[in-house]
Amino acid sequence: MNVLVINAGSSSLKFQLLDVDTREVYAKGNCERIGIDGSFVGYESCVADGKQTLEVDLPDHKTAVKHVFDIVKATGKDFVGIGHRVVQGGWYFPESKVVTDESLGWVREVAPLAPLHNYAEADVIQICRELFPEIGNVIVADTSFHYNIPERAWRYALPRDVVDKLHIRKYGAHGTSHRYIWRATKEFLGDDVHKLVSCHLGSGASLAGITDGKDMDTTMGLTPLDGLIMGTRCGTIDPATVVYLQREGGYSVDDVDTMMNKQSGLLALSAISSDSRDIEQAADNGDEFCAMAIEMFAYRTAQLIMEMAQANEGMDTIAFSAGIGENSARMRAEVIKKLAWMGVCIDDEKNAVRSDEVRDISGANSSVRVLVVPTNEEYMIALDVAELLG
Repeated sequence: MNVLVINAGSSSLKFQLLDVDTREVYAKGNCERIGIDGSFVGYESCVADGKQTLEVDLPDHKTAVKHVFDIVKATGKDFVGIGHRVVQGGWYFPESKVVTDESLGWVREVAPLAPLHNYAEADVIQICRELFPEIGNVIVADTSFHYNIPERAWRYALPRDVVDKLHIRKYGAHGTSHRYIWRATKEFLGDDVHKLVSCHLGSGASLAGITDGKDMDTTMGLTPLDGLIMGTRCGTIDPATVVYLQREGGYSVDDVDTMMNKQSGLLALSAISSDSRDIEQAADNGDEFCAMAIEMFAYRTAQLIMEMAQANEGMDTIAFSAGIGENSARMRAEVIKKLAWMGVCIDDEKNAVRSDEVRDISGANSSVRVLVVPTNEEYMIALDVAELLG
C-alpha cells in the first residue's frame, strides 16, 4: 500500500512516497525557499539515478505541490492517500484524523500555538484536496502522542479559569518520532523494554518517558521552546526572564520571542553556529565557548533524562535519535558520562559505528540498555494513513 507523506513548513515542503508494507521509498525530496528567490526542488526517485535538482520558481506552496505530484506521477506508483504532518494539533487531535472541512478548520484554529507551521500546513492540505479531490488526506499531529500524558504532567500551576479559557497546557512536540522510537525499540528488544527514555536530539530536541508504549511525560511544553537547549532555542529558563528583558532591557514581545526561538541555544552559547558539527570541530580546535556549549547540552540532556525516568518510575532503556542523537558519537558519550553515577555506560567501539539500523551501544555492565534508533516519522505517518483510509 503506497502513501504520500507531506511535511510543509513556512518556506519549504518535504515529501516522501513509500510502500507501507515493504517500507520501500519510491521518491523523496524537499521543495526549498518557497516564496523566496533561488527556490528549487531537490529529490531522489526510483526512476532517476542519484539526486536530482529542479531550479524552478516556487512563488507559493501550490506550485510546490504541483511539482511534487509531477515527480510522484513519474514513478508510475499509485497511492491510496496523503499523510500530512501537522506540528500543533492542540486540543482537537489526541489521535490522527481524516481531513474534513471541520478537521481542517481545527488546524487553523489552533495555529496561534504554532503560527509559522500550522497556517502553511493547513494551506497545503487544502491545496491537495482541491488538486486531487479523489484522494483522501490524513492529519498526523506531532502533539497527539503526548496529549494523554497524566494530568500531573500536562497541567500548569496557573489559575484554572485562565488555563481553561486559553487551552494552556503541555502539548509537547516530536510525538510522531517518539512513537516510532518506541515501536522500533520494542521490535529490537522485545520483552526486554518496558520503561524507555526516548531522546530526539536535533536542531529541535525533546525527550519522552514511555512506559509500555504509553507516553508519561515529555520535555517540551505549551510550545517547542521548553525543555532542552536546542539549535537556536534557549530551552527552559526562569519565565520571569521574559518580563525582565522587557522591563529592564527595553525589548518588545516580538524581540524576546525572536531572541529565545532564533538567537539562543547552541548558537548563542557557541557564538559561531547552531550546528553541533561545527561546534564539535571548533571545540576540538580549542574554542572554549564551543566546549562549554557541548558541556551544557550534555548536562541538560542527562538532567532531563532523569526527569523522564521519574515519569516512568524507572528506566531500562535509553534510545538516541534524530540528527545529533543518531550521528554524534561524541554527544552520546558526553551525555552518558553524566549518568555514570547510576551505572549507565556505553561501549566506545560500538558507539563509533555509523549505521542506518537500530543498534545497541551499551557497555558490558551498563545498568540500562543504550540504543541508537534512526527515526522514521514518514513511515509512522504512512501507517496512520493506511489505518484510517484502508
